[in-house]
Amino acid sequence: MNAARSRVRKTDKCLYVLDTNVLVHDPTALFRFKEHDIYLPMVVLEELDQGKKGLSDTARNIREANRYLDGLIKNTVQKDIFDGIHLVFPGYLNKDFTLPTGKLFFQREMFDSKLPAILPGSKLDNSILSTILALQEKYQNRHIALVSKDINLRIKAAVLGIHAEDYHNDQVLDDLNLMYTGSFKLPANFWDKHGQEMSSWKEDGRTFYKITGEAVSQWFVNLCLYSGDDNFEAIVRKIEGNVAQIEFVKDYRKHKNRVFTVNARNREQNFALNLLMDPEIDFVTLVGAAGTGKTLLTLAAGLSQTIDLHRYREIIMTRVTVPVGEDIGFLPGTEEEKMTPWMGALMDNLEVITQSLENEHKDHTKTQDFLQSHIRIRSLNFMRGRTFLNKFIIIDEAQNLTSKQMQTLVTRAGPGSKIVCLGNINQIDTPYLTGTTSGLTYVVQCFKNWAHSGHITLARGERSRLADYAIEVL
Repeated sequence: MNAARSRVRKTDKCLYVLDTNVLVHDPTALFRFKEHDIYLPMVVLEELDQGKKGLSDTARNIREANRYLDGLIKNTVQKDIFDGIHLVFPGYLNKDFTLPTGKLFFQREMFDSKLPAILPGSKLDNSILSTILALQEKYQNRHIALVSKDINLRIKAAVLGIHAEDYHNDQVLDDLNLMYTGSFKLPANFWDKHGQEMSSWKEDGRTFYKITGEAVSQWFVNLCLYSGDDNFEAIVRKIEGNVAQIEFVKDYRKHKNRVFTVNARNREQNFALNLLMDPEIDFVTLVGAAGTGKTLLTLAAGLSQTIDLHRYREIIMTRVTVPVGEDIGFLPGTEEEKMTPWMGALMDNLEVITQSLENEHKDHTKTQDFLQSHIRIRSLNFMRGRTFLNKFIIIDEAQNLTSKQMQTLVTRAGPGSKIVCLGNINQIDTPYLTGTTSGLTYVVQCFKNWAHSGHITLARGERSRLADYAIEVL
């Protein structure tokens, strides 16, 4: 860092140079920098122009960013563009925005390249870096920083002495360890402090408790409570100040309480089935590593409530189609046939349920084909504008969705529908997404205060001893 930049106070307005991928990732990023100014190189505008066509989320976001830019520049004169355009807050955006007071600047002149002539790499990236070096020379009293989702570009910038940052505004948490788990272990002295004014009663075969105390105000509705000593397990049903109403959970580990041949094998799975089978809970998120039973529990609960209880007309299952390895290319057939290769987890778990039915010699009409006839596989690409009525909707691999994609999907739910999001935060395949910016993390944090949603983090693997050991050592 040179001497001029080292003298810049933290309170001074910064000039942030945005990379194209920031606007592609979040078109509203223009209004997310509070009092600081934004600078857009001409090459960024060119890249936005090249990617605006198509039906993909990327093209959609680019068109939205272009509309914001057009709205800002529409009523300006040349002098305004030269002095910087005030970032006027669009009134129709969400209320969680801090009103921006900075200005937007566009590149209006060609700078002589400040890069070494032999520096390899993308010409577009090098153009952005060259522009920033020239800006540093021109405005030595300002802190100038590159904001990019591209790790390699940030590394190149650091090598050249340019301060570079990731785009953090969509980051829900600073640390994944702070993510809401959906469960809470009661301290050893909890009942000593909160049991004096406790009352209990039964209603429709369900057991309820009323608890008063300071700790209650920190709880959330549908938070799962447990105590390690007496195997106490309950779910918070209502909170009013420091008074909570909790319900003793149903034990799905018992054979008589099986859900479509599936039993819970541990505490977290039991909590998950209680949330999945509750008709008052419209939105459930299950997070856990491979083999913790997310898909099997959800599928069993969906089939039970669709076929046996008739709460839902059918099950809708979807997931983002991000390949782990090389893309296998074009897939022929209908929408459902194209999605089938991505639904291996569905078929595997259907096979487990079908095999359990056959082993118990129960209802031979419930074959795999019969069960599959109640499940519809849908692509994310065709979800916009749809409304699902009385459907049990499963969003698999939800950790690969952005917050905007998640918003699009969750708002598809019509009356009588339930949405279940499944995912492993530590297994993200989508470029530019991390555990703290994933759409799954976003909805877990946003919905934890809603009375009709529930979340649980599944901690123990139940697939096989080989899978459990592989998770630990690999």
